[in-house]
Amino acid sequence: MAGRPPRVLLFDLDGTLVDTAPDLARATNALRHHHGLPALPYPVIRAQVSNGGSALVTLALGLAQEAEGHGEARAFLLEAYGRAVAEESRVFPPLDRLLAEWEAGQRPWGIVTNKPRAYAAPLVEALGLAPGALLCADDLPVKKPDPEPLREAARRLSATPSECWYVGDHRRDMQAARAAGMAAVAVGYGYIEAGDDYREWPADLWFDTAEALVAALQGARRDG
Repeated sequence: MAGRPPRVLLFDLDGTLVDTAPDLARATNALRHHHGLPALPYPVIRAQVSNGGSALVTLALGLAQEAEGHGEARAFLLEAYGRAVAEESRVFPPLDRLLAEWEAGQRPWGIVTNKPRAYAAPLVEALGLAPGALLCADDLPVKKPDPEPLREAARRLSATPSECWYVGDHRRDMQAARAAGMAAVAVGYGYIEAGDDYREWPADLWFDTAEALVAALQGARRDG
């Protein structure tokens, strides 16, 4: 499957297609400041971004998800983030150029993310992205690593799972892609925790950089 050029590209959002860590780091440190704590170093926050808002609250304040005050802190963090979801966030180059080529050739692509729609949709719009399908955490009763959001994205793009590559920066992305019957494509430039070797994830293809991913896709198009 991975050896065939994809007809449809599906991406995870944070850490795969878009570098959202600067804006999420700002919100995380705003929460720290609210509690009278010094800012955390950016690399420390970046490694936790793919784990969502609750993980960032735990990082910022040491509050486990079930701890008293966690929900209030999470609401504060998300409100701070929601005020400026695309202040510093950018599409990882050269994926921006790849998508321009992809769209010029009228080739379908989409996004499947565990980010809530309230934050994902404004971010995608602010960056001028136009995915043919956008599946967010609250669009279906389940989210990744369940494969159903990936399958639904394929249906909306009139594709079979075997025609799709799903690209992600977390083990759950690979689990979802495999379960959905798609080529699982792991990238090592995203928000990966220290000690987590992305080449040990259950993927079909692995790419260290966005440049390497784009080169492989462009090569697959020429060969296909």
